Amino acid sequence: MTERKPAGVSFESWVDQQIREAQERGEFENLPGSGKPLPDVDEPYDELWWVRQKLAREGLSFLPPTLALRKEAEDALAAASTAATEAEARRIVLDVNEKIRASLREPTDGPPLNLVPYDVEDVVRDWRAHRPGQPQEPAAPPPEIPRPRGLLRRLLHRRAA
Repeated sequence: MTERKPAGVSFESWVDQQIREAQERGEFENLPGSGKPLPDVDEPYDELWWVRQKLAREGLSFLPPTLALRKEAEDALAAASTAATEAEARRIVLDVNEKIRASLREPTDGPPLNLVPYDVEDVVRDWRAHRPGQPQEPAAPPPEIPRPRGLLRRLLHRRAA
């Protein structure tokens, strides 16, 4: 910790003296980023720059749940198309479909989801089309999905029409 500014000494000369003494002690040697340009120096000022940097360092993002699920569904579809096996592609789509169904069952924060579960057979058909030379695995039967009843059934029927 530095000592207090002595009385009768101007603030500027006292600060200059502190910097000069620190340089003489070598406290400015080998600092991280030394000799490198300042990052984002040309970017407009952002009051929350430190929050955004912290989120980026931690690998986090702040998205409403519906937008996060949209992104996850998009990533899952891409992952399914590059899956090593048909079973893996099927599992990826089934996992994201379950999350979509869960989100549709319960209200969530953020904008509307605007997603319906993917048709697993369509995704697998596309997966097969991109791998013409691979041996075909026996197709696993699709999982049993409970049929909607009552009002939900009528709403889904209207939406499909």
